[in-house]
Amino acid sequence: MAMTTLDAATHRAGAGREKVVAAALDLFAERGVSATSLQMIADRLGVTKAAVYYHFKAKRDIVLAVVRPALAELGSVVEDAERERSQAVRTEQLLVGLVDLLIRNRRLYAILEGDLAVAQILATDPLLAPLGERLVDALVGPDPDPGQIVAANLFLAGLKSVGAGGAADIPDAELRGYILDCAHRLLRRRRQPTGRSGPS
Repeated sequence: MAMTTLDAATHRAGAGREKVVAAALDLFAERGVSATSLQMIADRLGVTKAAVYYHFKAKRDIVLAVVRPALAELGSVVEDAERERSQAVRTEQLLVGLVDLLIRNRRLYAILEGDLAVAQILATDPLLAPLGERLVDALVGPDPDPGQIVAANLFLAGLKSVGAGGAADIPDAELRGYILDCAHRLLRRRRQPTGRSGPS
């Protein structure tokens, strides 16, 4: 009987966290992360600020709870690609996985895009930095030339703002095709620059 009571309490706590995260996600979409306070989240839920504090001690913890599922998916995409022995297959699988992940999380990407508060919070996440390095390594393979590294970084940086401007209204399937086309053109193997200037 004690276990049943404990399980019920755990379930209620989990449901409470999910409601806080859902309310926060709505407010982040409406106002941005920087302009959203814990009190606003409490008001949206119709509870006291203390009730929000019961689940999350700071807004930083809520932001991480919002993005962690997508980061977990990202980790799985990278791990699956890393298992491939062929670099060409590894790169293609990673590109497709990243783009599909972005398409599934378009709303989240739109919220996070360009928000300095989010950037500062994610910069302190110990899980993100090594994941970023693994992403680049998986995209370019061993012994990449500088151009390949630059191309990979440009691609990853571009994903963060792919929904900006008029792109926000592009249907998912169409946007997926555009991103993959751009990625293939950007990351294709190219000759290393010779360092020569143009004709005099």
